[in-house]
Amino acid sequence: MTPTPTLWTPPAVPTLPVRGRSERAPVNRLFFVGRNYHAHAVEMGRPVDKSAEQPFYFTKSPSTLVASGATVPYPPRTQNYHYEMELVVVIGKPGFRVAEADAHELIYGYACGLDMTRRDLQLVARDKGRPWDLGKDIEQGSVISEIVPMPGVAIERGEIALTVNGQPRQASDIDKLIWNIRELIADRSTYYHLQPGDLIYTGTPEGVGAVVPGDRLEGRVAGVGEIALHIGAAE
Repeated sequence: MTPTPTLWTPPAVPTLPVRGRSERAPVNRLFFVGRNYHAHAVEMGRPVDKSAEQPFYFTKSPSTLVASGATVPYPPRTQNYHYEMELVVVIGKPGFRVAEADAHELIYGYACGLDMTRRDLQLVARDKGRPWDLGKDIEQGSVISEIVPMPGVAIERGEIALTVNGQPRQASDIDKLIWNIRELIADRSTYYHLQPGDLIYTGTPEGVGAVVPGDRLEGRVAGVGEIALHIGAAE
């Protein structure tokens, strides 16, 4: 079939390296879970009562992805650029209205992620009841490591930590997630037909903070891997 002519070259589908494989994994959508560690919810001034609330999410464009180890410019229109270290779930099978007991079957593997945030813009939007897009959907603001295949494995515990210039900033455990991996997949599948290549950033622990040009971020999730980012000069 002859391809349909386009006015300009369409963007390529983002792909990620997979440990132990020569093939790369194409990315479909990026889903982010908000306030999924109690201590982080408290430090953001919005404690979570799981008995009375549901998980909430925001999205970013796949074009915001940047590989671990990159140097990215300090973004425009912010004076308070924050890191958020996260475990990322990689979906490998389609699923819709999946039972929590079966949710692990959709998992292909995991990665380490950084949800970089223009915190000043996010908080203004939050307090005015506006969308978070300008605070969250930032060019080169979704950092990700290689994917580690763990088909069917729902991680229940393991250290998650981040340093800035070698100094500890975040340290917690996956077992402190308010909504765990199975719960998140099952809940998300009631809103969307999940597809291979969907990424779920599962939330960040306490200790988020600002970075400045020249800072070096290094994070890790036990059993998954490591991630790094260097903050370059402002644009």
